[in-house]
Amino acid sequence: MRTRATLLLSAAAVVGLTACGSDFPLGAEQEAAAQRGDTSLQGAVTAAGSSAQGPAMDAWRSGFATMYPRAQVQYSPDGSGAGRGALLAGAVGFAGSDAYLSDEERAESREVCGPGGAFNIPAYVSPISVAFNLPGITELDLDAATVARIFRGEITSWDDPAIAAQNDVDLPAVPISAVSRSDDSGTTENFTDYLHAVVPEIWTEEPDGTWPSGLGSENAKGNAGVVSTVAGTVGAVAYADDSAVGGPLGRVALEVGEDYVPVSAEAAAAAVDLAERVPGREDYDIALDLDRTTSKAGVYPLVLISYHVYCARYENESTADVVQAFGTYAVSPEGQEQAAEAAKSSPISAELSRQATEAIASIEVGDIP
Repeated sequence: MRTRATLLLSAAAVVGLTACGSDFPLGAEQEAAAQRGDTSLQGAVTAAGSSAQGPAMDAWRSGFATMYPRAQVQYSPDGSGAGRGALLAGAVGFAGSDAYLSDEERAESREVCGPGGAFNIPAYVSPISVAFNLPGITELDLDAATVARIFRGEITSWDDPAIAAQNDVDLPAVPISAVSRSDDSGTTENFTDYLHAVVPEIWTEEPDGTWPSGLGSENAKGNAGVVSTVAGTVGAVAYADDSAVGGPLGRVALEVGEDYVPVSAEAAAAAVDLAERVPGREDYDIALDLDRTTSKAGVYPLVLISYHVYCARYENESTADVVQAFGTYAVSPEGQEQAAEAAKSSPISAELSRQATEAIASIEVGDIP
């Protein structure tokens, strides 16, 4: 297993270097930055995973390339499940995932990451919007029970009494077309976790990254796919990372306590502040459990915490160095601000940034037994 992991990670680095054909794949600006950047860090790392992280990852890669012009990070937004699977197969240097590693995945990760396994670092925080296409309507108030019944196919028209009772707006008699993700998605896992936690009597299925097979709905791949489908279909509704929602689409304000809380970066950050560490994990594993059932004012509980999933140990020193430098930059105040500007995400707190930086610094170089 040690040889296999080394070969796969080395091959990924070679592919990245060969594909660019230059020490400065971002062009003249990156080459100019080499004059003032840190050129001692060299190497290439390939990563894959969360499509929600895509815009933020682009911003991080750009800023990182300016700071370290001879180091490269490639990222393929294939979905959280695909990213975790690639890491567990030793095919990528790290993964982006909208759900933290399960206990089974942590155990499996020891084969490619050594006895410390792989660990989770929160890097990207964003609300998940329930977005809809109803011309002339930009916001609706809905409780979790109504959202659950819409996505179960039990509420089939926008003028349904359950929707009308919560909104003082002229609702059209337009059929509802609920759109879900076709791929294994951390966004789906977070969405179903919210519904199962708040209205378990309606959403009886356990949270999962794969949409329940028994619930019929239209589906599309990735956040961009579901948003595009909704944008092209009057009456459609979907759940998606808020950074992907734009144009004429409306958003749902969710009932929290006695109020309806609209989507915002500030309300998402408030939810993360209430989160607690998942018990029974190593100190450097910062997996967080959100309180989906909170009634605290101003908190938007349908939040996605997207992680960078790293190995605790890498056999290749260059890979470890690039991973550490990139991870540290992503969770730094500068990196978080870049992500917020590019993707409308919520920067992690200064304390969480400090904890994440310390955890990333614990990455080791050595043989994988």
